Amino acid sequence: MAQQDDSFKKVIAHSKEYGFIFPSSEIYDGLSATYDYGPFGSELKNNIKQYWWKAMVQMHENIVGLDAAIFMHPKTWKASGHVDAFNDPLIDNKDSKKRYRADVLVEDFVEKINQKITKDITKAKKRFGDEFNETEFRATNGNVLRRQAQMDEIEARFQKALEAENLEEVRQIIIDLEIACPLSGSKNWAEVKQFNLMFATQIGATAENSNTVYLRPETAQGIFVNFLNVLNTSRQKVPFGIAQIGKAFRNEIVARQFIFRMREFEQMEMQFFVKPGTEKKWYEYWKEKRQQWHAALGLGDDMYRFHDHLKMAHYANAAADIEFNFPFGFKELEGIHSRTDFDLKQHQNLSGKKLQYFDLEENKNLVPYVVETSIGLDRMFLAVLSASYKEEVVDEAKGTSRVVLKIPPVLAPFKVAVFPLTKKDGMPEKAKEIFNELRFETNCYYEEKDNIGKRYRRQDAVGTPYCITVDQQTLEDNTVTIRERDSMEQERIPVAKVAEIVNARCSWKNVLS
Repeated sequence: MAQQDDSFKKVIAHSKEYGFIFPSSEIYDGLSATYDYGPFGSELKNNIKQYWWKAMVQMHENIVGLDAAIFMHPKTWKASGHVDAFNDPLIDNKDSKKRYRADVLVEDFVEKINQKITKDITKAKKRFGDEFNETEFRATNGNVLRRQAQMDEIEARFQKALEAENLEEVRQIIIDLEIACPLSGSKNWAEVKQFNLMFATQIGATAENSNTVYLRPETAQGIFVNFLNVLNTSRQKVPFGIAQIGKAFRNEIVARQFIFRMREFEQMEMQFFVKPGTEKKWYEYWKEKRQQWHAALGLGDDMYRFHDHLKMAHYANAAADIEFNFPFGFKELEGIHSRTDFDLKQHQNLSGKKLQYFDLEENKNLVPYVVETSIGLDRMFLAVLSASYKEEVVDEAKGTSRVVLKIPPVLAPFKVAVFPLTKKDGMPEKAKEIFNELRFETNCYYEEKDNIGKRYRRQDAVGTPYCITVDQQTLEDNTVTIRERDSMEQERIPVAKVAEIVNARCSWKNVLS
């Protein structure tokens, strides 16, 4: 755990030092759980958005885009259930005065047991090598069976308590498990209370004539209220999807873990409208498609796992998370939910407007069911950043090392950096000529300060896949040195081949196909 904390601190420090993420309003000592994306961070964030949008909208003929307003009519959130049921079970520690989400405390406790199972399996793999059968080991090993039974018992008890909204039982589970405050180690817990997460504000010219509205806690409702508008104007037919990227806001009391849990965050969501009765088929389809989207980045298949929900939301009949192995353990990265027809029916009932489509097979109007995929853009950013951060020995004999971000090339903030070897003899002019030609096709970085070794290290640290160096020979035969980030290998190539090499590795086609 100490090693995980140390690596996470390094990622956070690196992200600020190299212009990825800054604490918001830092000159005023910051604002808790809010962050600003710097020059390199904003480029990486936009590339993640592009990857999601291209994969979801551009590569699907039956998915279209939307950009709905943040402010919506207050009845929207009454219909969706957020006014009455958008709560987190919170618990205070009487000694540390710190507040925690009760479900997170229990989930973290269960995860520690699961980590022990993983450790046993890792040891067994090393011992038995190629002969190791993990399925058989899980089914027969005494320690694994005992720990799995313990996890199952805790999860079943906790699920029952949540479904019954039995807050006293939730507290008792925490006490029975002897869960301690992560900060103080105290086990002196107060009562569990529900807390609504929506931000409320006023809209209107004067205070006495104003109305209460909410900053949207999710982007999905903007899609649902526009279902008919999109259906009628996009010439789509069920099944079809509506995709959206946008800001959402939640008054998280326990905002923590850097950009993993914030009060202002960005979501990439797609609601897929299907014929009732086919939703489970489409749910499985989108689980597989979303896993493929993640796998194409090459961050490592072992970094992901599926987790079925213990307690499903009030609107769902199936729900699973794609969890990612962050520096602080496996946590939710993306949710795939079968939302049934709950949202459309709720809006239909409260608005009095029919939200239906005509089904030719049944020869009648139906309210479609919905399968949702929802991924946090900020969490995806953190997943890419933390998985890409590497500390490597360059030359053991000389004791030299480097910090490198092995960001998937297609997502890298800059794809190529162009350097003149020196600031004289016409090299800067030639380097600028190459730079100006390349930036029509790809995002480039130009630098001439410091020696070439320091410039290479800086580009390693921000994840630039290629560096191009212009030297005296370039002026003679129009060739340059191209250096590859991960291998650090260098090659002499004609200037005319630079764009071809860079585009071949950094093309969207590499991941979208």
